[in-house]
Amino acid sequence: METKIYIQSRQHGPELLTLIKSAVQSEVTRLELGMQLACNRLKPFEDRYRVSSQHFIEQMAAEDLSGGDDEYIQWSGEYQLMCKLRQKLQKLKDLEYAHTSLL
Repeated sequence: METKIYIQSRQHGPELLTLIKSAVQSEVTRLELGMQLACNRLKPFEDRYRVSSQHFIEQMAAEDLSGGDDEYIQWSGEYQLMCKLRQKLQKLKDLEYAHTSLL
């Protein structure tokens, strides 16, 4: 889905557009780092049980893990965090920008 941001400013249009793009890019970088950290925290679970996190969420229960409820909550929480970060990241990467004086 495409999302377009229109910037309308009589005095600072192009400058403001550059500033907004820079702010969005900073957030993209922050989200990418967060995703990498979440993936790094998921890897030990995936290696230990030899399943992907997606398989874990879809097929497994706390009883399937040697660490029980605590381990399930930790793995599930990390996976949910990674999914939310991925969704936010995709929304920002899909943004398009337009300055109204350029239209």
